[in-house]
Order: sequence, then C-alpha cells, then structure tokens
Amino acid sequence: MLKAILTDIEGTTSSLSFVKEVLFPYARQHLAEFVEQHADDPPVQVLLNEVRQIAGQELDRNGVIQTLTQWIDEDRKITPLKALQGMIWEAGYKNGDFTGHVYPDAYKNLKKWHQAGIKLYVFSSGSIKAQQLMFAYSDFGDMTPLFSGYFDTTIGAKREADAYRRIAADIGVKPKAVLFLSDIEQELDAAREAGLSVTLLLRENGVASARYPVASTFNSIVYPK
Repeated sequence: MLKAILTDIEGTTSSLSFVKEVLFPYARQHLAEFVEQHADDPPVQVLLNEVRQIAGQELDRNGVIQTLTQWIDEDRKITPLKALQGMIWEAGYKNGDFTGHVYPDAYKNLKKWHQAGIKLYVFSSGSIKAQQLMFAYSDFGDMTPLFSGYFDTTIGAKREADAYRRIAADIGVKPKAVLFLSDIEQELDAAREAGLSVTLLLRENGVASARYPVASTFNSIVYPK
C-alpha cells in the first residue's frame, strides 16, 4: 500500500524552462553582488570555504566568485553552490521578482494526495532552502503545508541507490510503499534499485520508456493502492 510520494521538481512538478531561464540567470546575475555584501556573514563564510576546499585552491573573494560562476555555467550539482543560489533566490522571491512555477496538474494532485493522507516529500538537486522557496512562493501561493519533508544532495546523489534507501529510512516507510516521480530515467534506476516504486514523467520532449510506467501529467499517474 502506498504510504508516501517522493517527487523531483525540474521537469516533474515544475517546468525546466523556469529553472533554466529564470532562476539560474537570476542567480548568476546577482552572485557577485551577493557574495560581496554577505561574505562576512557566518553562514556564507562556511559556504565560501567549502567552495575553496572543493576547488582545492586558496581562492580570494574574486576567485571564489569566478569559480561559482563557472559552476553555474557548467550546471554543476555542488552543494555550496546550490545553497548560495537558494539564498539569492530567496531575495528574488521576497522582492516579487518571480514566483515559483508549478504545473496546475501537479498542484491539483499534490493537494488531493495530501488530503488523502499520503505523505509528500521532495528530492531535488537544488538545496532544501531552494525547494522550500519554490513552493512557498509558488504560482498557487504557499504550498509548503502539503509537504512533510525535503531532501537534497546532502543525503546522496540522485543517481545512487543509497540516497533513496536513506530517504526511506528517514521517513520511516518501507521502500516499496514509496512512489518516486522523476523525468530522469537514471534517477528512476537508482530508486528502483533501492526498492521504491517509480513513474517516469514525460512533460517536455521526453522519450517513452519501455522499462517504467509513464505519465504525461500528474493526472495520469497510477500508483499502487
């Protein structure tokens, strides 16, 4: 019996174009200004030092900014970068520069599942802070009450089965009672290896899989009763 649904964001609940055409450019545009203004804030200091450790160099402030900008351009899934992006996006959301895109069918079904008592969780390569902001300032208002928890790459890579084992253990549900939704087959491979049920979302120019259940919207998702 299904106890929980774990969902990806990009290409699943939300448009890839919103992330790539709105959020990423906004973070890149405001990165240098943000670092200059907040480099002495203890939480930001920690993240900048993590950047130096990952880069393996004693970078000055400009070097850190250049490294972070390069990582953005390369779409690197690096934890301190994601955390800093989340901080920058928070200002954008609060200023009303944009709202978090969510597909109407995703909103409708997430709300329905929540009302039915199914626990909802998010697993995205974006930081937990960025995930919460996306749904707190969504096109449909504050959606955060629908979710019971959020997971990012601090729990493991999305294409490694151990991450999904840890998530199932963390939420206290047997893996087979968790349905994972994503538009990336390699993520579904890892989740299935960990014992989760899976469904492939094909919203934007996807290629149907012969290996997994496929849904074009949340309206067509079939899950185990």
